[in-house]
Amino acid sequence: MSGGEFLDLALSPFTYGYMRNAIFGAGVVGAMCAVLSCFVTLRGWALLGDALSHAVVPGVALAYLAGLPFIAGAFAAGLLAVVGIGVVERSTTLKGDAAIGVVFSTFLAAGLLLVSLYPSNLRLTTILFGNLLGISDEDLVQVYAAGGICLGVLLLFWKDLLLLSFDPAHARTIGLRVRALNFLLLALLSLAAVSALQAVGAILVVAMLVTPGATAYLLTDSFRRMLVIAPVLGGAATMLGAYASFFLDASVGGCIVLLQTAVFLVCWLFAPKHGLLAGRRREAAA
Repeated sequence: MSGGEFLDLALSPFTYGYMRNAIFGAGVVGAMCAVLSCFVTLRGWALLGDALSHAVVPGVALAYLAGLPFIAGAFAAGLLAVVGIGVVERSTTLKGDAAIGVVFSTFLAAGLLLVSLYPSNLRLTTILFGNLLGISDEDLVQVYAAGGICLGVLLLFWKDLLLLSFDPAHARTIGLRVRALNFLLLALLSLAAVSALQAVGAILVVAMLVTPGATAYLLTDSFRRMLVIAPVLGGAATMLGAYASFFLDASVGGCIVLLQTAVFLVCWLFAPKHGLLAGRRREAAA
């Protein structure tokens, strides 16, 4: 194969409008989820990210049935789930993980019930596994808008959110509105989960909300650098995953998440300070 033929083959996905939408849309979603995954990793909210990814399912179903943008229904369902978790925690003696489990399983069951009642209007596989290749120009605008909102809010409040993540008691002592900041972060996570739903589906959203932050955590001790490293890795992995799916004729969501996991494994092994091999070298030197 000549150089020109190889270049034509490599650029062939960009000759299709649906692939351009998928690749660039995936990059925005991946970067947005990656920024928020830094806070998820720092606060130990992996289970909550999983809960939100499943809690938006009934919102998607209701939005489709009502003829509304799916992002509106899913975002409303995510916020309602957050409020529900808070109510259960405050009004019972249950621990946080139990409250999360009760609420997200209830929301997921409600979503599956709606899908079973209206099978001709709703496709379960689309909700659970995503349909990035079918993303429309209108959906892409919604994804870009969601990414812009998340970035803007984080730029305004990232220092407060960082202090809240490291030391909630100190944040409360200096007068920060801890409950409002918690709700703000959860709302942003809901928005990110909704956007990622189109890319990888409800089942794999949690990976996009956890893996990039966990990878960046292995590479640096500075949270500021984490906020740069995570979106670069997350955005690049999602774009490359969507690109690779064209040649593999495989699931876009599966390619994206497996590529993010592969990057995590490489960093877990070879990270200069927190990698497995670095730890073994320190043990041997000791």
